[in-house]
Amino acid sequence: MYELKIISHFAGAHQLRNFKGSCEKLHGHNWKVEVYVRGEKLAEDGTLIDFHDIKKATDKALETLDHEFLNDLEPFREENPSSENIAKYIFHRVADELVRRPVRVHKVTAWESDTACASYYEESYE
Repeated sequence: MYELKIISHFAGAHQLRNFKGSCEKLHGHNWKVEVYVRGEKLAEDGTLIDFHDIKKATDKALETLDHEFLNDLEPFREENPSSENIAKYIFHRVADELVRRPVRVHKVTAWESDTACASYYEESYE
């Protein structure tokens, strides 16, 4: 099994509803996003997939989030735009973009600061 990782970024504001803490107030982050993909078979050129293709799929997902008030976006109108839910959202968006490729998204990690992040993965995701 091979695993590749790309790192990308986006800026976004949010507030966590019913949080009972300072994060309930409007605030923003410069998010760092790590996307991990896995696959078993290399192409003839010795690569699993071009890093550019992973980055392009990730950028397409992040452009929906970048410089937005996340609470206003459809996926987060009811569900809190927490780091956990943001990682899950990105996971599924990137997986949809790479569905016909020889890889599967293994994990997405969303860093809201240098010291705090959340990851999302699905053990049975094939």
